[in-house]
Order: sequence, then structure tokens, then C-alpha cells
Amino acid sequence: MNPEWVRERCLSFPSATEHVIWGTDLTFKVAGKIFAHLVLDPAPVWLSFKTTPENFYELNERPNITPAPYMARASYVALQTRDALAAGELAALLRESYDLVVAKLPKKTRDELASGILVGAPATKKKSRKETRAKTPKKSPRKNPLRETSAAEESAKRRSSTQRKSRK
Repeated sequence: MNPEWVRERCLSFPSATEHVIWGTDLTFKVAGKIFAHLVLDPAPVWLSFKTTPENFYELNERPNITPAPYMARASYVALQTRDALAAGELAALLRESYDLVVAKLPKKTRDELASGILVGAPATKKKSRKETRAKTPKKSPRKNPLRETSAAEESAKRRSSTQRKSRK
């Protein structure tokens, strides 16, 4: 199996995209979420993908298959050699990986995928500074020292200062 075969399989899935990250590594995503990672340079691992928890344990018992570095907690496995799995089995596991990631997406995003609207990562609008400030609660206005105080405010001030003096 060669990287081009894996690339063709992954890009054949609806709205799957390819991204070059970490140098020359290829990451395959759907709606901005990773479902497979292909390492092109010589490395201890050449392909990682998501599996079900059951398949994760079963595959890890096989030779040349290990938990994927940094992603094992999310049930990703890593193939150390290109012949660790047969082509047909790998194709089915890559599709399963894609389906598992799609199943975790929000319903709206899944519906957009099904209708063919969504391609790549969902668009997220960044809030401007003005919008962010508008939602923060405003501080109470400062008292203006030049403002005239009412008679009630004056008497309240006198009472509090008298109470403080009587405590001492």
C-alpha cells in the first residue's frame, strides 16, 4: 500500500479535505475534525485513524499496530508498516473512521454534509471587539463630585459618620 492509495480513499468520502501539517504530514478531515493522519517522511508510524473501542483493542493485539501517539485516548490506532493490514480491511477501517467522526458532529453539520452543502470546516464568525464589548455588563456610573447631592443623601452621610464616631 502506498500513500497515494490512502489519499485517494480518504478524499473519496463526502466533504473530506486534505491538510498539510507538521511539515509534510497529510491530515484528512471532515468538517474540521481529523479522521486520518498520514506521515510521508520515514517515521515509526505511517498512518493513524480512528476506530471503535472494540476494534481499538483488537487491532492493538496485532503486530505492527499500536495506539496512536497523543490520540490513543480517542481510540486512534497507528500502523507502523504499510503491510500491517490488507488493502480491503484498511479501506473499510478508513471509512469507519470517517463515519465515527461524522457521527460525533452536531446534527446541523451532519445534515449539511448529507445535503452536500458543507465542504471543509464549518465557517465560524469571529466576534469583533465592538461585539465583545457590547455583551459585557457596563459598570455603574461614577459619581460626579460636582453634582449636587440631595438632602436625603446628605442626611445618610451624616448618620453613617455619626455612627462611626460613636463606635470609637
